[in-house]
Amino acid sequence: MFVYKRDGRKERVQFDKITARIFNLCHGLDQAFVDPALITQKVISGVYHGISTIDLDNLAAETAASFTTLHPDYATLATRIVVSNLHKQTESDFTKVINQLYECRNPKTGEIDPIISNKVYDVVKQHGERLNRVINYRRDFDYTYFGIKTLERTYLLRVKNKIVERPQHLLMRTAIGIHGEDIEKVVETYLLMSKKYFTHASPTLFNAGTIRPQMSSCFIVAMKDDSMQGIYDTLKTCAMISKHAGGIGLHAHNIRSSGTHIAGTSGTSSGVIPMLKVFNATAKYADQGGNKRPGAFAVYLEPWHGDIVEFLEIRKAGGDDEMRARDLFSALWVPDLFMEKVEQNLDWCLFSPNDVPKLVDAYGEEFRMLYEQYEREEKYVRKISAQKLWYLILDAQIETGGPFMMYKDACNLKSNQSNIGTIRSSNLCTEIVQYSSPEEVAACNLASLALPNFVDQDGDKVWFDFDALHKVTKVVIKNLDAIIDENWYPVEEAEVSNKRHRPVAVGIQGFADMLLALRLPFESKETKRLNIQIFETIYHGAIEASMELAQVSGPYDSYEGSYVSKGLLQYDLWQHKPTDLWDWETLKDQIEKYGVRNSLVTALMPTASTSQILGFNECFEPYTTNTYTRKVPAGEFLIVNPWLLRDLAKLGLWDTEMKDQLLKNQGSVQAIDGIPVDIKQLYKTVWEIPQRVVVELAADRAPFIDQSQSMNIYMKDPGYKRLTSMHFMGWHKGLKTGMYFLRTQPKTETFHQTPLPRVAEEQYAVRGNALDDTATSSTAINSTVTAAALMTGSSRAHSRRVSLPGGGGKTVVYQENTDNVVPSSRLIWLDTKTGRLEVLSGPQGPSKAGHRHSANEIDLESPLVASGTSNSSGSTSNGSLSGSKRRILGAGKSKRDSPAKRVAISEHNNQDSAAESSSSSKRPKLEKE
Repeated sequence: MFVYKRDGRKERVQFDKITARIFNLCHGLDQAFVDPALITQKVISGVYHGISTIDLDNLAAETAASFTTLHPDYATLATRIVVSNLHKQTESDFTKVINQLYECRNPKTGEIDPIISNKVYDVVKQHGERLNRVINYRRDFDYTYFGIKTLERTYLLRVKNKIVERPQHLLMRTAIGIHGEDIEKVVETYLLMSKKYFTHASPTLFNAGTIRPQMSSCFIVAMKDDSMQGIYDTLKTCAMISKHAGGIGLHAHNIRSSGTHIAGTSGTSSGVIPMLKVFNATAKYADQGGNKRPGAFAVYLEPWHGDIVEFLEIRKAGGDDEMRARDLFSALWVPDLFMEKVEQNLDWCLFSPNDVPKLVDAYGEEFRMLYEQYEREEKYVRKISAQKLWYLILDAQIETGGPFMMYKDACNLKSNQSNIGTIRSSNLCTEIVQYSSPEEVAACNLASLALPNFVDQDGDKVWFDFDALHKVTKVVIKNLDAIIDENWYPVEEAEVSNKRHRPVAVGIQGFADMLLALRLPFESKETKRLNIQIFETIYHGAIEASMELAQVSGPYDSYEGSYVSKGLLQYDLWQHKPTDLWDWETLKDQIEKYGVRNSLVTALMPTASTSQILGFNECFEPYTTNTYTRKVPAGEFLIVNPWLLRDLAKLGLWDTEMKDQLLKNQGSVQAIDGIPVDIKQLYKTVWEIPQRVVVELAADRAPFIDQSQSMNIYMKDPGYKRLTSMHFMGWHKGLKTGMYFLRTQPKTETFHQTPLPRVAEEQYAVRGNALDDTATSSTAINSTVTAAALMTGSSRAHSRRVSLPGGGGKTVVYQENTDNVVPSSRLIWLDTKTGRLEVLSGPQGPSKAGHRHSANEIDLESPLVASGTSNSSGSTSNGSLSGSKRRILGAGKSKRDSPAKRVAISEHNNQDSAAESSSSSKRPKLEKE
């Protein structure tokens, strides 16, 4: 048996080399739990003739990651293997990497076709020696296994489809792409990003320093005109933005409703829905950045629009396909008057925009006056009970998760851009609230702060370092402001808007991880207070940084007339008094003198992709579950929340029985005997936390969020009453975003894991949905439901014991594909005596072909991901950060190990190998080069 080396040489397989490599990478891990021989055994069983050493390493890493439920050190080993593998494929000299990216050739023409810009190439050519000294490759080992795989899959640049960047190269390229020849800022940005204090958004990581550095994440497009010309001009704008990795929010309030007379042709309008079909097709065709992410458009409509009822159904599974646009996201731009009409059970008028042209741009009292005037003049298309329309909205949300809910009056009355004009919609993810018009496409540059890395510990004391958060926030704001000038804009209207108003958005990720590091339950009073202090700190740092920028470059062009120019900050618009943590009055005096450089500075984005890279839970959300599955080429396997896994291991409670209990309880610890009460409080999932708490925390931090928040709502079994109560609570509290997605938990049967013949050394059980009994109606089925993940390409499977006609027992492994509107399924019979699997076309028996597979041959298709977001949890390192604002939040029992070990690093060390690295829980300070 032969293996292909990285240089192309063919060599006979030497299994002792595999063992030695894995053993060397286990340095510093707990040898009582981590067994290199077990990994080697699994890897050897997967070796085939002609396998490459790269694939061997990938197999070893996947295998180690699959054993994480045995001990968290296996996760560390998986990271070491995959990073070591990547390092062996790439250059350790940043200058050489940049040369590769600059001198690459077009595969068709053979001509030089650079990936990175002349500017970046020149900077590296001039300062390469210093930049190479600063880069620390050992920090690649601080990522999780899944973080590295995410980077490899999408973010690291390639030449001829071969990855040439390492994660540290990516970060340095991003820093240079933002700051160019300002090497001090380049180094500052690189150091903070490499230590995982913050990350820029995906488009910035994709494109910084490249030929077309389109680094903005969010675009808000106004429908140019209610005409064929205006609609198709808008469509082209959306296509160009989507092509270059931008997510889009689009309003359609000004498009006349169906049945309306068209003067130019003497015909009647077909309304909003057929138009949206065209935008739907464009979203599918014009993906974000060349298949890096699918195109995504959110379309906003006000509830008085004549086509509102049909609009609510565009994402529903059933119905006329001609009236569906299922690839678009629907969103409502809701005026306060509608909510009042629902509350009072009054009628609601539906209008065609061409009959009430002023209604689109009106809000507050002006909207009320115009609405009532148009109602008196009987300009409505029809009247409907406000509550009837409300229930149609709830029906759509329960079935499809949307439409999103944004409150028009709150967004306009509490926006620092209200002096520019009426804000007509939000963006794709409901956190960006900016002015757009036919002449201006709003654009925003994003970054998120990794809150767990601002937690510090010294002995028995643990605290959150507000000073460090404040300092890093200021760096991030100045980075985002620099991006405005360095950016390449896909449409001219976006450049006009961005440079005129200079909005930016700093958000957060890992809020739940931070609470676990501080030993604070999500529902505690301490969490409520800390939540306010964190966002007050971020807002103060952001505004102060913007003021400092204005000292040098002056305020943004449309500054005069804004709330800030009048001495009013976001918390003033909420009539909220901040704490005494920061000196707001001095800052206001400085703003009066210098102004601010940015019209907007804070927004809480979902961080769906970047949180996977850094290894934290998304934005400000609680964990959706403590167990979830991860898909890799070898199959799917169980992942347990590493914070919980380490806590249970320290208490001596982690074993196979505990793992089975977690599976039986759908990842919840609440009903498991023997787990201490304090652990149960810490590890409540989002399904076990009242959504009232989520809304209250959002409202508490809202006075320091001058844009908005991507707030999902989670309900196990949503009904009209509960959903209405939640919506009205958010509205009464003045939130701008009432709801991003409604996440529901499908009803499942309680299941019990029963032994199945071993397909792999370890069984990794995953959660399953209730079975479709129609598929097995001809057999007598026991009520016991089991779940198992087969490490041979399987996804979620269900197992039931059945009695076959004629006697004898077999187990049915049932797989359901929920990706389709109509689930497809098949049955696989597992003979418990022989351990062989047999694929059936139906429940009656073997297919005509009678095709049989042994257990290690079967390929279960259509992988199913466990419900909820699959989040990888990261670590928070210990050590002191510079700063004096420290809040002591715990003692004694609060001292804990972080879920993933960090490899010791030094500022000027770029060693490739991790084998000699020792684990360290000491986080580096906020020092300079």
